[in-house]
Amino acid sequence: MTLSDFPRVHIATDHAGMELSAHLVSYLSAKGYEVVDHGPKVYDALDDYPSFCINAALAVVADQEAGTHALGIVLGGSGNGEQIAANKVKGVRAALAWNLSTAQLAREHNDANVVAVGGRQHSMDEATAIIEAFLAEPFSNDERHVRRIGKIAIYERTGEVVQ
Repeated sequence: MTLSDFPRVHIATDHAGMELSAHLVSYLSAKGYEVVDHGPKVYDALDDYPSFCINAALAVVADQEAGTHALGIVLGGSGNGEQIAANKVKGVRAALAWNLSTAQLAREHNDANVVAVGGRQHSMDEATAIIEAFLAEPFSNDERHVRRIGKIAIYERTGEVVQ
């Protein structure tokens, strides 16, 4: 990969993922990624993660619509709530990844543009490897995957379920 191949990365977390988020911001920046941190900035065990994750997801979509190669990372204790919040943003396909294979398949088959990872579910090294696998994997552009993603997009735009 050359520097221009690296996507801009939007990252957000809840309190349970703050240590992992800080690590990833530093680690990915050193690798050449442009990382945009959507918060939170300070630890608060009672924080409400949806705003952080939604803002990161909105930024991914805005960048992609502007022609900028961008992906997102949302972190939490399990990653479930963060994935749900990100998926409420039109144009986001957020996937919960729990190993290298699910991270790679999320990109290869689903062209996922946001990955959710549970900070309490993995060691720092495991979580970093999952994130790297997601960021590095290209979408296959296989016709069947393009077709399926298109059907999801039609439903998202119109509410019509296409067979």
